[in-house]
Amino acid sequence: MAAIKGSRIAYLYRILSEASSTAGTAIAFTTENSRKKSRDADTVSTKSGTIRVPGDTEVEISTTALFSSENDPLIGKLETALDNSAIVEVWEVNLDIKGTLLNAGKFKAKYFRAYVTNLELSSNSEDHAEYSLDFSVIGTGADGFATVSSDQQKIAEYVFKDTSSGTI
Repeated sequence: MAAIKGSRIAYLYRILSEASSTAGTAIAFTTENSRKKSRDADTVSTKSGTIRVPGDTEVEISTTALFSSENDPLIGKLETALDNSAIVEVWEVNLDIKGTLLNAGKFKAKYFRAYVTNLELSSNSEDHAEYSLDFSVIGTGADGFATVSSDQQKIAEYVFKDTSSGTI
């Protein structure tokens, strides 16, 4: 068993209403992603003592990225989704676990539908400006395998390019 580098876990986003025309896209210059699951438990007093009653599981996803441009189309779409309570699709993809058989060419993933609940642009005089976004997941998500194009895989690492002309 080997530890997985954080850069090998990629997050892709898409506005649900654009599913028929747009592929999932990464946020440019992402520095950190996180997913948190939690469940509150209430204490109920009974005649024979107190008991704990667990509530529903809640899932939150957070992303931090360097500010690349005010014209970044994905950030603009996510801000509009926050303003309009639009549902966003989120894929958490492990680029180190490749699918086999029916899932050949895909990668292990978790799929979520969520609302953008926070978008913050912070800029101080010493560091790069950065975005922080929070997503509140509807339900708990689903496990499966996701198609990740070679362009999307570049999120996690440089891909070797030949020295001949015509290779970008």
